[in-house]
Amino acid sequence: MTATVDGAAPQRTPLYDTHLEFGARMVEFAGWSMPISFAGIIEEHQHTRSACSVFDVSHMGRLVLTGSGAGPLLNRVCTRNLSGAEPGRSFYSNICREDGGILDDVIVSRFEDSWGLVCNASNRDKIVAWLDRHRQGTDVTLRDETAATAMLAVQGPRAIDAAREVANQDFSTLKRYHFRSFEFMGLRIIVYRSGYTGEDGLEVVLPAGAVRMLLPRLLGTKDKPHAVVRPAGLGARDTLRLEAAMPLYGHELSEEVDSLTADLAWCVDLSKDFIGAEPMRQLAARGLPRRRVGLEVEGRRIARQHAAVYADGRAMGTVTSGTLSPTLDRSIAMAYVEAGVSAPGTALEVEIGSKRAAAKVVKLPFYKRPAGS
Repeated sequence: MTATVDGAAPQRTPLYDTHLEFGARMVEFAGWSMPISFAGIIEEHQHTRSACSVFDVSHMGRLVLTGSGAGPLLNRVCTRNLSGAEPGRSFYSNICREDGGILDDVIVSRFEDSWGLVCNASNRDKIVAWLDRHRQGTDVTLRDETAATAMLAVQGPRAIDAAREVANQDFSTLKRYHFRSFEFMGLRIIVYRSGYTGEDGLEVVLPAGAVRMLLPRLLGTKDKPHAVVRPAGLGARDTLRLEAAMPLYGHELSEEVDSLTADLAWCVDLSKDFIGAEPMRQLAARGLPRRRVGLEVEGRRIARQHAAVYADGRAMGTVTSGTLSPTLDRSIAMAYVEAGVSAPGTALEVEIGSKRAAAKVVKLPFYKRPAGS
């Protein structure tokens, strides 16, 4: 096992031993020991697109806020307008600094008597500290349930059927970004219709002590694997989200990028007051100097993060993520480029190694799942 930057051993999710049993290749990620792959990234990617994969996402932060001030607090720190949110709904949002820089992208969920917030593993301490700072003097209790729970992402066109077999519940009626809580074998289970792959699917939160007992009902065992459902790691999760043009914190998102530049205006309500709103209002009025775009790169070499993007021989931007798309069988990337060269069809060049490869701006996302799937 590798050590983290500060010398401490990586944390283990409740499924650490299960990953080893299934032959996972483990890596340190955001302070956690996580599976990068099982059968191989491309195979896991393609299986998710065609059938169903299970991803361990227990490393992500899971916070619970209660008290009369919880809703107003979240509405103040989140870019999304959460006023009037109905129980059973989830919302993708950003949490920003005073200058509009993104502290994290999160999922906020409205329960009957509380609010839930899922944040990135690398930002959990930062978001807890941010919420602690801004809840002072209010009726808000903050509880970190990351260690007490596990979280699975069940993704792919066969995901709903697979979950029905396990829980004997019809999740096909659950709308996107809605969730359902229920009792199963005496345990409280929360199932969200959401995910990070571009496919249909569910994200499931359950008690940490029960996940290894319940997972074989969904995944089978190493000796008797499920006919349809297979485990997948962080490698396939990254290539899947990139095809779907979903931004990743530390790549497309950071404290140096605002939500509008990141092409996330749809989760920003500039008509309400939230932390970071005024700088974004001013930016919207002036016009964006740069934009997040998709690039299709000539050839099969991969454009890496931080690679320079050129137009007419002049540096005009930087790659944030790139891969050789397993689904599309071509080199794709996301980048931030100057607004003047951000229109689809614009010819650019990307620095790959010591050479430059021809590229063009394309509409995002690169991949959309077939209608009705």
